[in-house]
Order: sequence, then structure tokens, then C-alpha cells
Amino acid sequence: MGWSDIATIVFVCTTINHLGLVPAIERIVRRRLPVVNCPKCLAFWSVLILGLSGDGISAANPSGVVHWLAISLLAAYAAVWLELFMYSIDTIYNRIYDTLSKYNPEENESN
Repeated sequence: MGWSDIATIVFVCTTINHLGLVPAIERIVRRRLPVVNCPKCLAFWSVLILGLSGDGISAANPSGVVHWLAISLLAAYAAVWLELFMYSIDTIYNRIYDTLSKYNPEENESN
């Protein structure tokens, strides 16, 4: 698994939480999904499981486990910053939308 795969996993884990897909799934299954509900936890465990399953790690080679543990922690850290970036973009979008809707002449017309 390459760095682009890891970046894709981090982006998907953060995006599904940011867009509200996880709460929608929780309402459908009527259960709380604690690991999936946190983008950092989801990114960490997804990268760790996919990395360990792809390398064929065994008890005779524990250095691979340490390697993927470090990469998974880095992915969780990247998910924190990506989540912060997504919320800042969301805030900027909401400010622009509020400003534009305030000065929209079609909404201010009285019939």
C-alpha cells in the first residue's frame, strides 16, 4: 500500500464524518458506532488493518507491526488537520452564503 492509498483512506474517513454519513448510518442501524464516528479513530484503524493485512505480518516479523503502527498514527494526525481544514472551508462558505443571501434582490421583493 502506497502513500496515495493512505491519503485516500484518510480523506474518505474524514469526509464521511464531515458530511454526516456516519450519523445517518447510525440512525438506520439504531446503534452507536464509536470507532466509525471519530475520523481520527477510523483513519487509524483503517490504515493499520489494511497495512497489516497487505504485508502478511507474522509473529516472526514484529518490525512490520511497529512500522504500520507509526504510519497509522501519522494518518490519524493527518485526519485531525484535514478535519480542521474542512471545517474552516465550511465556515468560509457559510459566511459567503449568508452575505450573498442577505443582499439577494429576489428574496427582498415584496409581493
